[in-house]
Amino acid sequence: MMSHPNTSSSGSAPGTAASSVKHAVPTYPEPMDAISMDAIPASPAPSRVKNNPEGMATNLIAAVSLGVLAITFMLNAMDRQVFAPLMTTIAKEYGFNLQTGGLLATVFTLGMAVAGIPAGFLVERFSRKAVLLVSIAIYSLGTLATPLATSWGDMAVYRIISGLGEGMQAAALFAAVGAFFHHRRGLALGILGFAFGLGATFGPGLGIMFAGQFGTWRAPFTIFGLLGLVLAVTAMFTVSRKFTEQAISTTGVEGSYDYMPAKAYNRNSLAIAAASGCGALALYGFLGLYPTFLTTQLGVSTGESALALSFVGVGGLAGLLGGWIGDRINQRILLIVSLAVMAVLGVLIYVVQATFAWQCVFACLMGVFGTGVFFPNTNSVIQRAVRPHQVGRAAGLFVTCYYGSAAFSGLLFAALVPQFGWQGAGLLQVTVLPLAAAAIMLIVQTSLFNNAARGRPLIPVIRPKGEPHD
Repeated sequence: MMSHPNTSSSGSAPGTAASSVKHAVPTYPEPMDAISMDAIPASPAPSRVKNNPEGMATNLIAAVSLGVLAITFMLNAMDRQVFAPLMTTIAKEYGFNLQTGGLLATVFTLGMAVAGIPAGFLVERFSRKAVLLVSIAIYSLGTLATPLATSWGDMAVYRIISGLGEGMQAAALFAAVGAFFHHRRGLALGILGFAFGLGATFGPGLGIMFAGQFGTWRAPFTIFGLLGLVLAVTAMFTVSRKFTEQAISTTGVEGSYDYMPAKAYNRNSLAIAAASGCGALALYGFLGLYPTFLTTQLGVSTGESALALSFVGVGGLAGLLGGWIGDRINQRILLIVSLAVMAVLGVLIYVVQATFAWQCVFACLMGVFGTGVFFPNTNSVIQRAVRPHQVGRAAGLFVTCYYGSAAFSGLLFAALVPQFGWQGAGLLQVTVLPLAAAAIMLIVQTSLFNNAARGRPLIPVIRPKGEPHD
């Protein structure tokens, strides 16, 4: 006789003997996260409680909610990118030198890194929607305050505040989308990456256009800040809690996720976080100084260097495809391959120093494998390395490690160039670091992921009358 636990949270229908089966029960492999969403999370938020009383979101509600949140993430990207193209004008007005002005352009990432892990805990204890709305308001207010600065110090504070809001939004957004689309995390996070890529592509141009039309560099900050507040209000009424507060059951039909580590910060999640940090050091170091490398080493014009850099954004639009592939094959292998390709590209770009036409091709490929494959898949795989109710902490850990590394990537590259030259610096940061990340990924055990295929009894799940099917 084989015994199985009753899997319905409210009991079986009369006459059902799910707990006692007198014949052999066949099993079949099925992802562990392909489960009903009617159990109580370990750390239930007010709206993520037994039987999900707010109900399942319809396709329309999910599409509208994801669309609005993707637009807010696109604005997040615009806020980040608008400072850099206006830095020369801002530095001239305030008397900043190149180093202090450059630090202002990237200091927001420190705020993101600081916000990541705390935000991960917040989204597991409070409404994800509330955290999202507050975070959008924070980075919008920081953007609005930037033109009001009177010195380097208070401008840096406003930039860090913007980064805090952006980091909070990223952690809450990744957790909400990852939980709702738990079967297709890679693709869903790839959609967010696509939206972010659009913001990063058009943000600088729009900022320069607004500054020109209004005759002041302060105009784009005011416009983007006000737009953020408008989007926060819009999201309040259009983003459904049925979407943001989706709870994933902590147990499967055959038992629980006891085969997984109990702690969110386990060997798998920490290894993935370390790999994401190494990859971000390489990717953002490349992005930060690539135009300078092209103009000083290859003798191309400033306009041509900007054109080459834009090809990275074009390649990054492959995030939809990269995320889709990540949901269908072994993500550890996919990430190792993408990191190996990034390492090879580092050699071709900095050591071989290919012609400008080939540089554009290599820049596009760096966008494909760096922002189109590496980013969405490390973002989704770290959530698969923890139990379903811990995705908030996993998302926060990713934000801290990924953007924390990005904050210092340009500084590291700039320090390596005088010591080793462009060839040596490129080899160390854009080739060796991705290979180190690939080596770290080798210790990751996919058999301990929450979507690992495991034997599962063919016993129907009995739901209360009227409860929707998954």
